[in-house]
Amino acid sequence: MKDIAEALGVSVATVSRALQDSHRISAEKRERIQRYAKEHNFYPNVIAESLRKSRIQPLKIIGVIIPQFAHYYFSSILSGIEKEAAIRGYRVMVAQSNEEYERERAICESFYANKVCGIIVSQAKNTTEYSHFQRLIDLGIPLVFYDRICTGVNASRVVVDDYMGAFMAVQHLINTGCRRIAYYGSSMKLEISKNRYNGYRDALLKAGLKPEERFFRICDNRIDAETVTHEILGQEEIPDAFFAVNDDAAVGILYAAKRMGYRIPQDISICGFTNDERSTACDPMLTTVEQRGVRVGEEAAHALITHVEGGIGKGEIVKRIVRTRLIVRGTTR
Repeated sequence: MKDIAEALGVSVATVSRALQDSHRISAEKRERIQRYAKEHNFYPNVIAESLRKSRIQPLKIIGVIIPQFAHYYFSSILSGIEKEAAIRGYRVMVAQSNEEYERERAICESFYANKVCGIIVSQAKNTTEYSHFQRLIDLGIPLVFYDRICTGVNASRVVVDDYMGAFMAVQHLINTGCRRIAYYGSSMKLEISKNRYNGYRDALLKAGLKPEERFFRICDNRIDAETVTHEILGQEEIPDAFFAVNDDAAVGILYAAKRMGYRIPQDISICGFTNDERSTACDPMLTTVEQRGVRVGEEAAHALITHVEGGIGKGEIVKRIVRTRLIVRGTTR
C-alpha cells in the first residue's frame, strides 16, 4: 500500500480505504487506486491482516480447486492431497469451482490474494480460456493439474492412464463376446475425454471392429444416461455392450436397461470408469476401471510441495501417470 501511495501521490490511509471500497473518499479516487492496484497485481494479504492482530505464526498453505465436492473421485483425490500435505507440514485450503469458469477464475484470484504457496487444480468442464492459470505461473505461483489437465499451460500434471484404462475395459468387453459397443463420454474439449475415447476406439480397431457413430453420445451423468439409453435401446439394432466415461453414467445405463426388460449381463454388458461407492451399491455390481484417486492426490501434493521447496527448478515441469486397473464384477460376462 505504501508503494501505491507513493506512485499516486496519496496517503497510505487513502489507499487502504480505496482497497476496502470505503465511501470516505471520492469515487474517482477509489477507482483510480483500485485500477492501479489491479494493473500491478496488488492483492491485500488477508492472512497477514488477520495475523497482524494475533500471535499465531503463518502456516504453509496449499490451495486446491475441486470441480465438485459431491463427486467421489474428486473427494478421494482431496483425501490423498491432505494426507501428503500433513506429512510434509502443510495445510490445505479448498474451494469448489462447481464446473464454472468464472468461479474457477475468481478462486484463483482469491488464492493468490491469500498468499497460498501453490495451487493444485482440476479445471472446470466449460473452461476454454486459460489466462487465469498462466497468470499464476507468471506471478511465480507453482501450479499442478490433476485429472483434467490444461494442455495450453506449461505446468506439472498428475493423471491416470486414461487411454490404457479405456483400452483394457473395451478389450474385456470384446473378449467376452461383445461386438456392438456403445460409448458415453464427456466433452471432447477435455484431454481425459479424448484419451478415453481413443482407448475405446483403438481396442475396437485392434479387434477388427469399427466404432459406430450412432452408438456415440456425449453423456456423463446418470440422469442423461437413463434418457439416452432409452433412446438407443429403442432402435432397431442395439448395442450388446456400453462403455461409460464414469460410473455415474454407467449406473444410469444399468437402471434404464433393466427397466426396459434387458438382462444384465446376458443381453447387455456395462462397464464404467472410477470404481466409486455406487459401483458396489447396484445390482448387479458394476464392472469398472479403478482410478486410484487417493494415489493421484498424494502424487499431486508431492509434486507441488517439491516445486515449492525448490526440488524442481523454476520453469521445469513433471508429468506423472498413475496406473489404472480393471475391476470385473457382475455387469459383464
